[in-house]
Order: sequence, then structure tokens, then C-alpha cells
Amino acid sequence: MSKKQAYIRNFAIIAHIDHGKSTLADRIMEMTNTVSQRESSEQLLDDMAVEKAHGVTVKSRTVRNYYVDPAGQEYEYNLIDTPGHVDFNYEVSRSLSATDGALLLVDATKGVQAQTVANYRLAKEAGIVLVPIINKVDNAMADVDRTMLELMDLDPSFTPDTTLKISAKTGLGVKEVLLAVRDRIPAPSGDPTKPLKALVFDSKFDPYQGVVVQARLFDGRLDYRDQLTFMAHQISTLSKEIGFFAPQAQATNVLSAGDVGYIVTGIKDPQAVQVGDTITTSDHGLLSPLPGYQTIEPMVYAGIYPRGGQYRDLKVAIEKLSLNDAAFQYVPEQSEALGTGFRGGFLGIFHLQIIRERLKSEFGLDVITTMPNATFRVWVQGEDQPRYIENPNQFPDYHLIKEVDEPYVLAKITAPNEHLNAIMRLAEGRRGELIDLATIGELLSITYRMPISEIAYDFFNELKSVSHGFATLSTSRDDYGPSDLVRLDIAIDYANVDALTFVMHRLHVQDFAQVLVTKLKDLVPRKLQSMPIQASVEGRVIARADIPPLRKVAAAGSKPSKKQQQLRRQGQKAHIDLPQAVFDAILDINSH
Repeated sequence: MSKKQAYIRNFAIIAHIDHGKSTLADRIMEMTNTVSQRESSEQLLDDMAVEKAHGVTVKSRTVRNYYVDPAGQEYEYNLIDTPGHVDFNYEVSRSLSATDGALLLVDATKGVQAQTVANYRLAKEAGIVLVPIINKVDNAMADVDRTMLELMDLDPSFTPDTTLKISAKTGLGVKEVLLAVRDRIPAPSGDPTKPLKALVFDSKFDPYQGVVVQARLFDGRLDYRDQLTFMAHQISTLSKEIGFFAPQAQATNVLSAGDVGYIVTGIKDPQAVQVGDTITTSDHGLLSPLPGYQTIEPMVYAGIYPRGGQYRDLKVAIEKLSLNDAAFQYVPEQSEALGTGFRGGFLGIFHLQIIRERLKSEFGLDVITTMPNATFRVWVQGEDQPRYIENPNQFPDYHLIKEVDEPYVLAKITAPNEHLNAIMRLAEGRRGELIDLATIGELLSITYRMPISEIAYDFFNELKSVSHGFATLSTSRDDYGPSDLVRLDIAIDYANVDALTFVMHRLHVQDFAQVLVTKLKDLVPRKLQSMPIQASVEGRVIARADIPPLRKVAAAGSKPSKKQQQLRRQGQKAHIDLPQAVFDAILDINSH
């Protein structure tokens, strides 16, 4: 360990949503004079509007703080912020891999909750040191003793003596937190003389500078204008600028083992460099990358369409969003009912919600988003290779299909013993298959194999509800598995509406179709004539309702003739304006 490294600490703060992570980060920056009172604002690291609205960190940030201890020694504290929702699990794991320790923050009014345990598990898998902290101890609703017992159940090494009690809001106990970072989180131990080995834990795209990455250097030295190689795709580039955030960008000439900083790469393809990539020098570099890199694959897909002919504006906005969010993917899509738009790929429903809200808050665009779905693998008669279907409209006709497979995940749930029955009922009601049941101290670890389509909508929220907030969910991809899936087509006024095409399990389709046509009857805008809504599967109508006309028919003779009805059936497209309320109602059906 170099002399410089002895005075570096790289750490994260991990917590359940709304337990005070961003507030503690603000106090640390204030008490190390990283930001002045004039510059200070609430949730300084959560600078996106959607982050402040949801109280969730979406994009990880890092900031270098300079801490002077009571003996007068200055330390470099690199605080690496982490995303705070289960959809961003991979980014959390990579951010934690860039640290040597983490502050595990628990709200004294709520105790250990879902993301507390999930992040604890990720930190343990990363092999980093944890410092337990109970926050909001000055709150009238605080129950410090109960929270302490829950922490000791989580990890017996968490004792009253090793657990700090603080109020991040008032600053009570934060001095002790700064000392604990110095004394309990180890200094980095990399070798500056070895080949450069750096981990990318965040990346964003700048239209002028190209891809800008944040990286932790484990070994070696990085000089301004070094020729670098990003090992996942073997992309080489010259570093245009290097530096660190404090919290604003500050350029420097050298970063070395133990440091955390940014690199301006000049790479113009935002998909070329992703979180988890390893950086080395092009000359005398590493032979093998750091472990743990994954290509980010969407879990769900949904259509995004503009309202009122704002396609050009939506196209520009989506391009800009994708540059700063490598996990968000999109392709153009045409719908007869909704016009020209895009099919987006998302990490989960919360990620979709974030993109939708960013389109509104950052670009002033109100969009229609269709019902999300997973990718299906379909084996078709007479074809040797399967088709991968992301859009339900591309799902083949039933008489052409040999077999349909859908993607599965392994859902690992941790919860207190008393919630086991409720969780098992929930999981098995979503076609979950129990794989493993184990005990961790006072908690249970329950592993289910479940279809992505069954957990995509509100499984996370339902799990929190049945466990009163004490269960945690972490998911990892599993393989595809055979499934009895069918395509549900909705016709309005005898014409199929492509935006209302669904792929779902045969067990659910009858109930879903009946509820859907009943809801559509009230939500689809009326016309002068009555319009039937028909839900059909495999050429057979399984549910029907009628949209009443705008006004009652004045005379009996004004009822459409059989010939008129037949003409309407013969391929005429339904010109229906579908409001977002239709798709919100569909999501509501899926959540029950």
C-alpha cells in the first residue's frame, strides 16, 4: 500500500428507500466542507427531478470529500452513491464492487426493511466491510431497541457497541460516522506499479465529449492522454480528460491505484461502454478483465407513443434519454391505432415509469405507454430456429406454433418466518415453483423460479404489502421454459386494434378478457353508432361488450343494416383514439 492510499477511503451508503441515504450524504459533504452552505441543497446527489419526486436514486453518483480528522490528518473520502430500487440491482452490485466498505443505514422508525436486506446481501457478496447505522433516533416515533434487535438478527456481528445512532437531518452523530469511515473501512490496497485495472461503475453520454465513465482504479496508474482499452468489446481510445467530482468535475493529470474518478473517452457510441466493463492500457495492459461484467438486457418491453403528432419531439427526447441510460433500449414501431412511436426495453416496471416521467418533466412530453410484456421464444412449424418475439403483434397464429417458451427468473425472497404462508400463496398464485427454503438467523430465504411476466407488474409491491414491508426481493435471470401462452386479440367495431394485442397464459386469459372488455366499454371514446368490443383467442370470441352510441338512435330504421355491418367487418380499420386511461386500466387488471 502506498502512502497516498493509506489516506483514501472508498465507501457507499446503502439503505431502503426513504431511510435517509441522500440526507446523510448531504451532511457528510457539508461537514467535510465539500460544499458550502451557499451551494448546499437538499438531496444534492439526487439531482434528477424524478429522483427527488420518488425519493429514489436512479443514477449512481460519486463525490470526493476531504476529511480532516481530530489529529489534523487529511483523508480522501470517495463517496460512491448507489441506485436504490430492485430494478437497478446490477448497477448497485457494480457500485459496491468499486468500494471497500459501506454504511448500512436503517430508519429507527421503520426498522430493517426490504431493500435493507437486499443491499446487505449484495454487500456481503461483494466482500466489503459494513458499518451499521441507525438513523432518525431523534424522531418521536423512533424505536431504537427494536431496530437494534432486527439488525442483530440480520448479522450477529452488528452489536449495540458497533452500531452508530444518528440523526442525518440534524447532524447528530455524523462526526462519529466520519471517524468510523476512517477507522473501520479499510484503505485500498492496489499496486500502482502493476498494469492499469479499473472498474467502470457508471457511464453517461455527453454530446460533445462522448462517453464519460466513472471508474475505480484497483491497480496501476492512469495519465491524461493515455491510450486505453475497454475490455468487454475491445474498444480503444485516448483519454481526453481525467479527473474527479468534488462534487463538480475537477480535471487532473494523474489517477492512481485506489482513486475514484472520471474519464472522458470521446467514444461516440453510447452502447459501446457499459457498467461493469474493465479499463486497462492498450500497451502492457491486463490479460483478463475483472469478473462480474454482464450485458444489460431488458426484462420488459412496452410501446411509447406521442400524443398529438409530437413524433419528432419524442424521437429527439428518446435519443437523448438513451444516451444517459444504457439500460434503456428502443426501436421505431408503427401502430395502426396509435400511429408512429417506439418499442422500448426496460429493466422493470419502475424503470418504465421513470422513463415516462423523465419524458414529461425534462422534455414536456405526455406519452401513451402500452402494456409491458416479456420476450417470448416461439418454435414455428417448418422452421429450424426459434423466433424471439418482443411485440405481441408478431406472435404467430396458433396453428403455426409448435411450442412457446417464456423467460424465467430466480426470485430470492428474504422475510421473517411469520410471513411465510402469505408469501408462498402470493408466489404460487403467480406460477412460482419453489426451489429452495433456507434459514438465515431469524429470517427465511425463499427461492422461487417464476416467469418474468408474473413478476413484471406489481409483484414487488404485493410482496411488500403481504410482508408489511419486511420482505426483500432480488432477482436473477434463469433460462426459458415451456408455457401454454396464447395471443389475445381485441377488436373494436369488428376491426382488430394492434395496440390491444396481448400474450398471456391460458389460465388467465378468460378472466382478463372479460374484465378488459367491460372496462373498455366505459373508456373507449363513443361514436354515433354502437360499437361491439370482442376479445378472441385462437379464432374464437371469448368475451364481448358493446360501447353505447353518443346518443340514442332516434328512429328504429336508423339501426345499421346487416349489409352495413358486413362492410364494417371486411377489413375496415377502427379509427379509435385510445387514451392512456385504457392502458392504465390494463395494468390495474394485471395487479389484481
